[in-house]
Amino acid sequence: MLNLLEGIKVVDFTTIVLGPYASQFLGDFGADVVKVEPLEGDGFRAVRPGPSADIGAGFANFNRNKRSIAIDLKHSAGKDVVSRLVADADVVIHNMRAMSALALGITYEQLKLIRPDLVYCWSPGFGSDGPDANSPAYDDIIQARSGIAALNADKEGAPQFVPSILCDKVVGLHLAMAVAAALVRRERTGEGQSIEVPMLETMASFNLAEHLAGQTMSPPQGDLGYQRLLSSNRRPYATADGYMAIMPYSTKQWIKFLLLVGETELADEGWVSDGAERSNRIDELYELIGRVAVSRTNEQWLIELSRVDVPCAVVNELSQVIADPQLATKGLLGTFDDGDLGVLHYLKPAFVADSSNEVEPRRPPHIGEHSREIMRELGMTNRDIQSLVDQRIVGDQRR
Repeated sequence: MLNLLEGIKVVDFTTIVLGPYASQFLGDFGADVVKVEPLEGDGFRAVRPGPSADIGAGFANFNRNKRSIAIDLKHSAGKDVVSRLVADADVVIHNMRAMSALALGITYEQLKLIRPDLVYCWSPGFGSDGPDANSPAYDDIIQARSGIAALNADKEGAPQFVPSILCDKVVGLHLAMAVAAALVRRERTGEGQSIEVPMLETMASFNLAEHLAGQTMSPPQGDLGYQRLLSSNRRPYATADGYMAIMPYSTKQWIKFLLLVGETELADEGWVSDGAERSNRIDELYELIGRVAVSRTNEQWLIELSRVDVPCAVVNELSQVIADPQLATKGLLGTFDDGDLGVLHYLKPAFVADSSNEVEPRRPPHIGEHSREIMRELGMTNRDIQSLVDQRIVGDQRR
């Protein structure tokens, strides 16, 4: 955990994966992230396995470095607590639909009356100016509509979902970046603002950045689709004892690879040295890699390709990723062990900064674990706090 955003307070209404992934980055950079949950908690808490009844492994990996307060947002007294939180906050972040935010009283128009310089960033499934603005969306829905599932089709052409919560995480990164940019602008101008980061629009742009291809020009100079990525021969290649990613890319790398595998005549062909021509015939070269890959073991390929500086990698199973020597240098996993959840592993942030900026990370919170602490910071009395807890307007882990 770094302290680069120390002093920034984030009121976090996000749930499941997209928003929590974004706010976790803010927490990793040192912001004080206050996770506002319904009394029953974020729905992702229930996904098993997990170290406790209210913390599943998935929830744990998207919610470190946060404090939790559980509030009934539909109750007027709960709304009052939210108003106090916002008045003391720099950032509000959520990933709900506009109509849901309106019903809960947390739209930008409503909250900027409380805090005029508020940075307000939100991520609905679909942009608020489109016909599907109030339609629900999760990762699979956006994988389908953004073209990702179709691009990932199997050999028979049937669309397949990428086995990762890909859209939530990519859009979450965009959402965190929007918060950081808006904070910089506020620092320079003193002005707050609202930034919308819709899932479909973000992923369509993300996906089409390379696949717009010939449609980039007007009139078009070809079809949609980056042909190198669509080549049927682009895949992890079977070797004598496993699978490898073998990826010559530059002219120099292709020539070195072709000479290594004995294709001296092909290495002298003019089209191989011409980037544009090579791009048009890339499928032939990938087919060649597939033919020669089986002639060597993984270890032989690693040695020989590394010697000529051609990019390559063994295909890791998930269990092998954790033990990868490169990742082991820094240590992929950190450990929480505060006597509450037992030993709990977490994925260390990949950012590397001056060690003086590093502070101890915070384990993921229980539902409402910090409700009393947060309300006391807002100037509320113990009597008022207890009344809210007794009425089940605010949840408290210790109740």
